Amino acid sequence: MMAVNKVLTNCSLTIEVQKGVDKQGDPVFKKKTFSNLNPDITDEAAYEIGNAFKNILDGETRSTFLNNTNKLMRA
Repeated sequence: MMAVNKVLTNCSLTIEVQKGVDKQGDPVFKKKTFSNLNPDITDEAAYEIGNAFKNILDGETRSTFLNNTNKLMRA
């Protein structure tokens, strides 16, 4: 059996932004995604970029996610 390799093809940053409250008064969050980050970005740099975006987004923010898309190929 041949090994399978993964190749990083795309990287994006997603931030949850509060867009209002539900009928019970609990916050409702939507996701805002920033695409086409350099796939070689470090976790620390992604975190700092996420915090910079949080400072300019309209609304309270919650979690930040670094999303990597990989292509799987036989070696």
